[in-house]
Amino acid sequence: MTPASLSVKSRHVAVVGAGAAGLVAARELHREGHSVVVFERGNEVGGTWVYTPRVEPDPLGIDPNRPIVHTSVYSSLRTNLPREVMGFRDFPFVIRSGENRDPRMYPGHREVLLYLKEFAREFGIEEMVRFETEVVKVGILENGKCKVRSKKTSSLNNENNDNNISEIEFDDEIFDAVVVCVGHYTEPRIAEIPGVNLWPGKQMHSHNYRIPEPFRDQVVILIGCSASAVDISRDIAAIAKEVHVASRSVADETYTKQLGYNNLWLHSMIDSAREDGTVVFRNGKVVLADVIMHCTGYKYHFPFLDTNGIVTVDDNRVGPLYKHIFPPALAPCLSFIGVSTFPLFEFQSKWIAGVLSARITLPSQKEMMEDIKAFYSTLEASGIPKRYTHCLGESKFEYYDWLASQCGCQGIEKWRKQMIDATVENIISLRPDTYRDEWEDQQLVLEAHEDFTKYTSIS
Repeated sequence: MTPASLSVKSRHVAVVGAGAAGLVAARELHREGHSVVVFERGNEVGGTWVYTPRVEPDPLGIDPNRPIVHTSVYSSLRTNLPREVMGFRDFPFVIRSGENRDPRMYPGHREVLLYLKEFAREFGIEEMVRFETEVVKVGILENGKCKVRSKKTSSLNNENNDNNISEIEFDDEIFDAVVVCVGHYTEPRIAEIPGVNLWPGKQMHSHNYRIPEPFRDQVVILIGCSASAVDISRDIAAIAKEVHVASRSVADETYTKQLGYNNLWLHSMIDSAREDGTVVFRNGKVVLADVIMHCTGYKYHFPFLDTNGIVTVDDNRVGPLYKHIFPPALAPCLSFIGVSTFPLFEFQSKWIAGVLSARITLPSQKEMMEDIKAFYSTLEASGIPKRYTHCLGESKFEYYDWLASQCGCQGIEKWRKQMIDATVENIISLRPDTYRDEWEDQQLVLEAHEDFTKYTSIS
């Protein structure tokens, strides 16, 4: 429903996570007049964009007791969308002056982190963040409020002045609502490979990839066809003996040497792995490999969330969620943000903030459930597996504009749509090595920057 003419309410809201989604959620909630507390387990904002050379001791990331590293950023990572597209609407991701800044249209991860930190400072969000404070449980109370248990860890100096003693404090608080902005990039999804348990090589997930050096002179197989698989395969190919990429998205007979490389091949999916160290592909090729790296994405993971079974994760479908955000039985006290890009986080945040203030009204619980069932039926009829429920695909622009209409604001700009489409086309046209540095349509860039002048947040 469109914005309502009801009296605006102010709520006490917890935001879990201070990554891109959590930061813009905090800003929109605060703008709407809500009281906001952001819980962040790390010591800085930025979420998954905070790079660390550290990796987990379990390279596959399947040990539930492993110490978790909450970032998947590798050293060479650059954005796969133009900076003009990525920025929040009234704080554009423009080139900024300063030492060691990255002016490229598709900048590296450090530049994205700096942008997010500047966004947080510009809008006073850091003052709302409790750093080094992890949410360990969110429970729903009978009165519709949420109980949040958090854990704060602080280091204490012992008599020898060593910072190896930690003090842990638990705290329970009541909030009117909780907005979940984490849980997307910490629980790896692993491909099922017949015979792999007896295969003697090393397996790992791309979550634990940082630099190519450990793969020097090795034969490496990557599974996946996402942006990370494309980037990492080329990163490793510079020093590896051979790199083989296995994809479910190509025909079984596929065996193609990648343009510009003498040691990089695209295959159809793996058929089996053998005890003698070889890996057999569906195309019939057999490769003696040292490493299999799973670039196969992640499972949604919310171990802190206790909804008595109302919200579940089934084959990576978080549900039931109305428009990927609200579970009907718990709306509006519980919501989720985190599908797609920064500007979409902004629209989702505006909608949540308006709903919580009663400026925007949701349909009835029954109507929301009927909408969800119809959506699931459409996916099923189209042959789309559950795990792709939250992949917006061709419907992303329609979703952007729907959210904008709910909030009473302008939909996604024409230039932004065209830049996203052009980038996708460049990637599909097999230009993974060059598309970031060969942008041809300067008119779209000019249109973007003309739009940016409407806003006053550019410093």
